[in-house]
Amino acid sequence: MTRVAAVDCGTNSIRLLVADLDPATGAFTELDRRMTIVRLGQGVDRTGRLAEEALERTFAACREFAEVIRDLKAERVRFVATSASRDAENREDFVRGVVGILGVEPEVISGDQEAEFSFTGATKELSGRDDLARPFLVVDIGGGSTEFVVGEEHVRAARSVDVGCVRMTERHLVAEGAVVDPATPERIAAIRADIEAALDLAEETVPLEEARTLVGLAGSVTTVAAIALGLTEYDWTRIHHARISLEQVREITGKLLASTHEQRAAIPVIHPGRVDVICAGALVLQAVMERVGAHEVVVSEHDILDGIAWSIA
Repeated sequence: MTRVAAVDCGTNSIRLLVADLDPATGAFTELDRRMTIVRLGQGVDRTGRLAEEALERTFAACREFAEVIRDLKAERVRFVATSASRDAENREDFVRGVVGILGVEPEVISGDQEAEFSFTGATKELSGRDDLARPFLVVDIGGGSTEFVVGEEHVRAARSVDVGCVRMTERHLVAEGAVVDPATPERIAAIRADIEAALDLAEETVPLEEARTLVGLAGSVTTVAAIALGLTEYDWTRIHHARISLEQVREITGKLLASTHEQRAAIPVIHPGRVDVICAGALVLQAVMERVGAHEVVVSEHDILDGIAWSIA
């Protein structure tokens, strides 16, 4: 067994997984998994730069992660950074800060690499199940981008497109520095237009129509699943591998889009850092399901973070 630490730094959140892995047998023992909302991508779509306050939030989380990694004596560490740090012109400030705290250089991976890690993390446990048809379509809805990956045991095609819950919220649901609540039909239509255009791009590379099982990853998907399951508190054991229907997703998305900030904040399974961006995230999920003709989505709590861990081992 190899003890590894994987860090996934996305547009909206930064996450840590420390686990013992045996690549020969596929054995996996999770020791610590945690997530902090840091909004690293705050304003990147508008300014092209990582905001100073967003960098400091991220570095504070890295200092917490460094303590956990030391305490658990992880042998190998890999830090992967995604959409926000790909786009930012001052990303070297981000790199220097992470190296100073964790001692490893963040790898600013491409969208295709991100998609491969997501596929591995999401499907490793599903590959032996007879009740799920192949090929899988893994959809990872992030803050700044969404990854689409089709494959059976291995990736056949992948594409990353610049549609995510933070990017769509900042682009279409913010006016005069505040989120518009509830979203107007015109703003919802603008988001849908961006999503449909992104799906058109994805289809140039990924045969979406060939998918037989849709697997959904990341916070927007797991939050919608938690609401659909009627949970009063977030319970990943019930969410992991839950199957949520298109009808449920449509109903929840409609209610979220018609709600105010206060109404969403009162839903106990919505993390405070997702209250303002969950509307756009749910809309992305609904649009994807409708485009591919999926009657349900299989929700996975294992995603790019687990794929990063396996890549170390």
